[in-house]
Amino acid sequence: MELAHSLLLNEEALAQITEAKRPVFIFEWLRFLDKVLVAANKTDVKEKQKKLVEQLTGLISSSPGPPTRNLLAKNLAVLYSIGDTFTVFQMLDKCNDIIKSKDDTAAYLPTKLAAVACVGAFYEKMGRMLGSSFPETVNNLLKSLKSAESQGRSEILLSLQKVLNGLGGAAASCHRDIYKNARPLLTDRSMAVRCAVAKCLLELQNEAVFMWTAELENVATLCFKALENSNYGVRVAVSKLLGTVMATALIPKQATVMRQNVKRATLEEVLELMATGFLRGGSGFLKSGGEMLKVGGSVNREVRVGVTQAYVVFVTTLGGQWLERNFATFLSHVLDLVSHPRATQTHVEAVYSRRCVSFILRATVGSLLGEKAQIAAAKDICQAIGKQMKAVEAVVNDANSENKSGAADVAASQHVMVCALQELGSLVQSLNATASPLIQEPSIGLLETVTSVLLHPSMAARLAAAWCLRCVAVALPFQLTPFLDRCAERLNNLKTSPEAVSGYSFAMAALLGGVHQCPLGIPHAKGKMVVSIAEDLLRTAAQNSRLSLQRTQAGWLLLGALMTLGPSVVRYHLPKMLLLWRNVFPRSLKELEAEKARGDSFTWQVTLEGRAGALCAMRSFVAHCPELLTEDVIRKLMTPIECAMTMMSHIPSVIKAHGAHLKASAAMVRLRLYDILALLPPKTYEGSFNALLRELVAEFTLTDNSANTTTSLLRSLCHYDDSVLLGSWLQETDHKSIEDQLQPNSASGSGALEHDPSSIYLRIPAGEAVPGPLPLGVSVIDASVALFGVVFPHVSYKHRLQMLDHFAECVKQAKGVRQQAVQLNIFTAVLSALKGLAENKSTLGPEEVRKSALTLVMGALDNPNPILRCAAGEALGRMAQVVGEATFIARMAQYSFDKLKSARDVVSRTGHSLALGCLHRYVGGIGSGQHLKTSVSILLALAQDGTSPEVQTWSLHSLALIVDSSGPMYRGYVEPTLSLVLTLLLTVPPSHTEVHQCLGRCLGAIITTVGPELQGNGATISTIRSSCLVGCAITQDHSDSLVQAAAISCLQQLHMFAPRHVNLSSLVPSLCVHLCSSHLLLRRAAVACLRQLAQREAAEVCEYAMSLVKNAGDKENSSININPFAPGAGSRRDIHSRHQGVNITETGLEGVLFGMLDRETDRKLCSDIHDTLGHMLSSLAVENLSHWLMLCKDVLAASSDMSTATPVGGGKDEESEKKEEMDDDTMFTTLGEEDKSKPSVAPRWATRVFAADCLCRVIMLCENANKAHFDLAMARSARLKNPQNDFLVLHLSDLIRMAFMAATDHSNQLRMAGLQALEDIIKKFASVPEPEFPGHVILEQYQANVGAALRPAFSQDTPSDITAKACQVCSTWIGSGVVSDLNDLRRVHNLLVSSLDKVQAGKGSSSQLYRESATTMEKLAVLKAWAEVYVVAMKIKKEAETKPKRVSKSTDDDDDDFGALDELPPDSLITLVQPELPALSRLWLAALKDYALLTLPAEFATQLPPDGVSIQFLCSPRPEEPVEHVTSCLQALHTLLDSPCARIHIAEDQLLGVELLSVLHRLLLTWDPPSVQLLVTGVVQQIVRAAQDYLQEKRNTLNEDDIEDKENCLPLGEGGESGGLVPGKSLVFAAMELLMFILVRHMPHLSSKVSDSPSHNSAKSHLSEESARLVAATVTILSDLPSLCSPAGCMTILPTILFLITRVLKETAVKSADNQVPPPVSAALQGIKTIVTLPTVKTDETQKQWTGLIRSTLASILEYSQPEASKPILDEVSILTAIALFLWSASSEIIGVQSLQNGCMNRFKNALNSCDPWVQAKCYQLLLSVFQHTNRALSTPYIHSLAPIMVEKLKAVERNRPNNSMELLAVQEGIKVLETLVALGEEQNRVQLLALLVPTLISYLLNENAFASASTASKDLHEFALQNLMHIGPLYPHAFKTVMGAAPELKTRLETAVRASQASKAKAAARQPPPTVHSTPTIKLKTSFF
Repeated sequence: MELAHSLLLNEEALAQITEAKRPVFIFEWLRFLDKVLVAANKTDVKEKQKKLVEQLTGLISSSPGPPTRNLLAKNLAVLYSIGDTFTVFQMLDKCNDIIKSKDDTAAYLPTKLAAVACVGAFYEKMGRMLGSSFPETVNNLLKSLKSAESQGRSEILLSLQKVLNGLGGAAASCHRDIYKNARPLLTDRSMAVRCAVAKCLLELQNEAVFMWTAELENVATLCFKALENSNYGVRVAVSKLLGTVMATALIPKQATVMRQNVKRATLEEVLELMATGFLRGGSGFLKSGGEMLKVGGSVNREVRVGVTQAYVVFVTTLGGQWLERNFATFLSHVLDLVSHPRATQTHVEAVYSRRCVSFILRATVGSLLGEKAQIAAAKDICQAIGKQMKAVEAVVNDANSENKSGAADVAASQHVMVCALQELGSLVQSLNATASPLIQEPSIGLLETVTSVLLHPSMAARLAAAWCLRCVAVALPFQLTPFLDRCAERLNNLKTSPEAVSGYSFAMAALLGGVHQCPLGIPHAKGKMVVSIAEDLLRTAAQNSRLSLQRTQAGWLLLGALMTLGPSVVRYHLPKMLLLWRNVFPRSLKELEAEKARGDSFTWQVTLEGRAGALCAMRSFVAHCPELLTEDVIRKLMTPIECAMTMMSHIPSVIKAHGAHLKASAAMVRLRLYDILALLPPKTYEGSFNALLRELVAEFTLTDNSANTTTSLLRSLCHYDDSVLLGSWLQETDHKSIEDQLQPNSASGSGALEHDPSSIYLRIPAGEAVPGPLPLGVSVIDASVALFGVVFPHVSYKHRLQMLDHFAECVKQAKGVRQQAVQLNIFTAVLSALKGLAENKSTLGPEEVRKSALTLVMGALDNPNPILRCAAGEALGRMAQVVGEATFIARMAQYSFDKLKSARDVVSRTGHSLALGCLHRYVGGIGSGQHLKTSVSILLALAQDGTSPEVQTWSLHSLALIVDSSGPMYRGYVEPTLSLVLTLLLTVPPSHTEVHQCLGRCLGAIITTVGPELQGNGATISTIRSSCLVGCAITQDHSDSLVQAAAISCLQQLHMFAPRHVNLSSLVPSLCVHLCSSHLLLRRAAVACLRQLAQREAAEVCEYAMSLVKNAGDKENSSININPFAPGAGSRRDIHSRHQGVNITETGLEGVLFGMLDRETDRKLCSDIHDTLGHMLSSLAVENLSHWLMLCKDVLAASSDMSTATPVGGGKDEESEKKEEMDDDTMFTTLGEEDKSKPSVAPRWATRVFAADCLCRVIMLCENANKAHFDLAMARSARLKNPQNDFLVLHLSDLIRMAFMAATDHSNQLRMAGLQALEDIIKKFASVPEPEFPGHVILEQYQANVGAALRPAFSQDTPSDITAKACQVCSTWIGSGVVSDLNDLRRVHNLLVSSLDKVQAGKGSSSQLYRESATTMEKLAVLKAWAEVYVVAMKIKKEAETKPKRVSKSTDDDDDDFGALDELPPDSLITLVQPELPALSRLWLAALKDYALLTLPAEFATQLPPDGVSIQFLCSPRPEEPVEHVTSCLQALHTLLDSPCARIHIAEDQLLGVELLSVLHRLLLTWDPPSVQLLVTGVVQQIVRAAQDYLQEKRNTLNEDDIEDKENCLPLGEGGESGGLVPGKSLVFAAMELLMFILVRHMPHLSSKVSDSPSHNSAKSHLSEESARLVAATVTILSDLPSLCSPAGCMTILPTILFLITRVLKETAVKSADNQVPPPVSAALQGIKTIVTLPTVKTDETQKQWTGLIRSTLASILEYSQPEASKPILDEVSILTAIALFLWSASSEIIGVQSLQNGCMNRFKNALNSCDPWVQAKCYQLLLSVFQHTNRALSTPYIHSLAPIMVEKLKAVERNRPNNSMELLAVQEGIKVLETLVALGEEQNRVQLLALLVPTLISYLLNENAFASASTASKDLHEFALQNLMHIGPLYPHAFKTVMGAAPELKTRLETAVRASQASKAKAAARQPPPTVHSTPTIKLKTSFF
């Protein structure tokens, strides 16, 4: 491939490669040329031009494929435009000759098409330069158009489009000819040709005035015709043409109008024309009801859908401002469409028309208008609804209802109402809280208008009104509770009106269903209200037959809606519900039988509706309250359910007796029954399987149903990847909601609320705007199919066989259309069953069951209906999955192999090739490995069948499945597959888009299979990689959006595996172009790819995107200018612009993505945009602060002005506060002079919220970057050095302004984000000093802003969550210390005081609006804020008390009574808190107490006290809320316990302490975070210390008083004389319980329960730092507890405490590299010391017990410290320290216990012999303390045992001198011990002792030569020894002389050393004096224990 990269084609290389590879080589050369020509040197090009032209011309006649001919044409055109142009006319003539050629053979066609492409490219590139030759060229093209076949026709038309584009107005003379010739082809049978004509005419209408004047009607009629029998592509192209022509007719382009005097069409004429298309039904419209059954319906659906899209194009082309000004006219027009009798001939047609109108409104109002304009539009819609409703009321009130037309008007008005109300609801919901003006402005009367429709005679309109109310309530949650109350009140007042009962119950149900979208919920009592209303309705239903039906339906509907509130509400009403359910159904079979005989048709209808309602409420209960489904409840539910199942068999006879109109009610009962059974475990109703399955099978095999209704579930049960075969990718387009109507299954896309009113309260399926349940007939079949899948896995094999055989029989019996319907349903059921089996991991059954299933499936593989073939393939794969046997799979595969080898028809070849793909998909590479080779070879052969694109599509799709599922096993087939893919890409005509889509899928699968290998450099890998890149390039240039999307995902995969080889400089700009595509899937793919690129290379991505801006000016790059007429483009600013480029301005790609967030509604797309921006932000924001802050600021600035689509008037000041009141005059002014740079729509609230979040992220990123971001002085100096430097602190005013804008917005989400940002800013900048005013901080100047941002959050009507957040910000601000002046603090402080008053007052006004937990949340937030302020205040006070007093400068102008206080600033804060403290401390304690009570496990529920401050919190505790509140309360408690009075109080009243401890304990049961646990231990320690101080005080006073009276004094402390501790009253017991809990949480193996359990894993994990701190704190407190007990009490608790402490020591004393002592170890050692030295313990009674305890503790420590292989290495030092503690402090208890003594000695011996010098050093230090012990009985044995070893060790040092300071330290410590022994010895033994010490020391001395070369440590040892000797000599002169005299060689060594030392001292007289010998050791234990 590299050889192809040259300016001239390398003909030698081309000749050497095989024929098959040449087209790829040529294509690769053309690709290279395409890149290089533009950049090449002109002279180079001119030199080689002749040869190049020759080579390129030669290629024209070499039959190039479609991608090659397009590149060829492009290169030739570019070549001429760069080089010399004089041969271009010869070239044109050459091409024209080829086009004229009479050769019509297939072989010559590619050459002709290449010539056509060249002509188009020349004119497009050079346009008027070729002016003179164009008439001949055009005529030539038009002539050949007549005789061309379809591929030729489309190519010629596209070429003509380019000619027109290049020539512009200059081609006027040919316009009519082109129009005449192209017009008839708009109804060509080839869809590709229709698309090409539409594109050509679209280009033509730019200049050809006649198209939108004289010919306007003809063009419209032509477009309508073209839409008949069209596909999606044609609909998009034709609607674009139609919409644009209509828009141009209305507002012509300036230039053309100047040239000719044009009569403009009026808006009425244009709309009238379009309406004829929408309503036209001339061709074959069926008048009968059979219309519904005809697959695909009458033609006019396609026309209607196409015209619907054209309406959207029309409005989008005219732009947002036009729509704003003409909205009322436009609205009334589209609403008239849906009231026209032609649009609503059958119910389904009416629903379809409504969907179309809703689509028009959503796509225009929803995306083209800014928020203000949307509010104005909502007003218009309100007026329209009001007007309609008045008309309806007039008809209804007209007593003589003879006028038939009136009734028809009412029927028509319902559809108008539905459209208007749905759009109003959607508008309000998208506006969210910014819609509040709509509700608050009485002149609009939105609520009155909407509620008036609740009384409309038509159910559809009432439901739509209810839905609209739900939308309003969800957008403005403060309206939810008032709405509910209002509806309840009206329902009570209008009980006698059937419409009112129905309408208001719909509204209440809808509102209840919306509660889950409102985090703050509704008050708990509303549940009770709903139940009582519902009960009343059900009770009174029988009283009045005129209302029976409505009341019954309404009652059950409300109860069903109630269930959505969840278990916390429903729990209270469950017993009543169970009773109601039981009473609806007969109690026994006898009653059931008796019932059949009774009743008339009306009572039966009411009964059936009632039972359906009851079952529906049950289903809602089971779906929304799974927690309440105990076995007992299920059993109670089963009674009515089983009764309903039995009743099913009776219904047919009832219908026979009372008439067919009961069928619908009976079907509703079945639907509800199937729905609830599908949710319950099948085991609960297995007794009824037989009857149930009979019903289900009859349902979907249409046994009793004469209509051929089909299920809608088949597509969803087939695999998502098969969308290319099913066409279900239409679900992923912007037109989904209208394209659904054209799908072949019954009633597809005709979802509407009136089909199932219960959906008004259910959650909307993802991606739907409004719930749209399908018609009852379809829903029942869907439900039966779904339930069949649930039940099938639990049925016996015998039954399975019967059913499968029955299915085959049903298919055989049915004929024609009915057979298709039955088969579709059966297949869906079978797929559902197989899916169920796979999910249950169960098998299909024995051979005969498999055989029956196989026969059924194989029969459908050659069914002419593609959907059935697809389903059969899927079923086959699923069967293979559940059978899972190799032989079975082999049999299936073999069958398909044989079929494919023999079959010649398209149907079986497609079906069986898919079967192979599905087998591999479900069995995976391993299971189907042996068939891989055969499968691949067959599919590769089929894929080359050029005669049938369908076979190619299916085989390539299957191939992609196989590649995907085989993984690495496919590696051997990669090369042949790739070469086939490339060949097909280069040859298959582009009009076969499905084939290209599948080729794209194959390419992607291959890239994934090769995977990371793609990075390699081997020859084969390079070839594979370049083939993949060529494949991507071809698919990228394809005209179809789905193919382009596939190309993008291929490149994305390539980039993942081999990032170096993907050229971002060309990829990124093309992705940016796709961001404005009209195709959702393409936009999704582009954003997903950008997201991946931005993750790794954000900077490059942004840079390449900006290159588009630079090139946008060139005509060269007109290809990136794309037309905005598609619904997605939205941002068309100038109607008259020719080309619409990607709107990338100086804000770059980021700006475009922010703009997209305002237009896009697709969830996946928006989340990817968020991620992409997030990645860019993380990589680039810190480097480029100003840019990103500007971006955020621009987006947020929309908050302050919520501007219209126009910058209004221009004269107004930006900041003017009056912007809020918008009047129509200012809104509808100035068109045309709009500011070009502004996007058409101001950022919407969701985008602004995202921008505020980005702001917080920028702050966080800066925090991790550079200190200067938060230091003004540093930032300024860095800025001086380099003006490019940018720091956050320099933008502080912008940050504050943005946070302020957000915090004071209409939108609640934005207010939250703004407050969060404000809090972050305060936290980060609070301590930043202001360099110009020392002693001040920079935030001080923003006090007013902060106050102003916070104030609105404390107003009465603010939602609780915002107030809670604002409290948090207040406390942060007050506690930050930014403001020290009392008066300034007061502003914010007053806000907190006001909220505290609210808490104390109890129910404020807002408390009735939301759930109680919301109020509680607010209360807790207030208490938390106060706690934080209090903690800070106390801290300041403490610091002030410790500092020396200084007189502060008094403020001159402050003459109020705070003057005195201002002189003591540290006190200022506490003075603010002081007045509130009594109330606060009560509330804090109460909150903790409540919290603890609430978190009790369920079994303690009986112990709950009847009231607590916030027991209401129980209704719905919000787990995400409390952690900060809890920590604040704990900190406040801790601070409170610092004060002496609180400590005395808690110590005196022991029960208070116990209570507090149990509260804390329960707190821990639910709060895991270590932060909470640490705070809790802090508080516990405070409590214990308080008790200790108190007891000590008492003991002291007793000691003073009762010194004489010693005998009769009671022992003080817990436990008294008996030693018993009473749980619940004992502080010590409560503390131990809590501490034990913490210990076990962090060291589970401490608990015998845990460690004995079989699941316990013995491996210990290393404690984290937090855990270690916690364990240490716990141990410290534990060791303090005995001091609270009497001696007897100590004996009770000490065993436990000592056990825990020693275990902690054992577990945590692990050796670490740096010899650090972990906190738990030092705490344990300190604890042992505390306990062993307890003064109060040893009394006569306890002495024996105490001694036993001490001994056993020491024994267990010794036992722990035995080395084991499995354990981590113990830290000997800590264990030795513990032993030494015992020896030192508890000597009397231990002396004489031989076993303990031996153990201790062994430990010391091991340590002395340790190879670790640190251990030796510590061992010597500890031995020193033991040897010095006053009790000689203790120390002597140790001296005798260990001293000899020491001496040996120290002697050995002479041979092995220390190498480092640590080893040196060990020797020094050892010598110290020896010296001590010398000192301890008696005079008569001195000489022997010195005889050990002195020679050892002398042996350490070095001679002069050795000294010079010795290491530092060695020299230090020499010095040390010398000093010690000098010291010892004078101490023991006599003994010293004796020793020296005995060994003369010692003496000489010593003397030499002394001389040398003196000499060196003399040399270095300036050196410091030597350190004294007994310097303290250089390393100490962290805690000194002695």
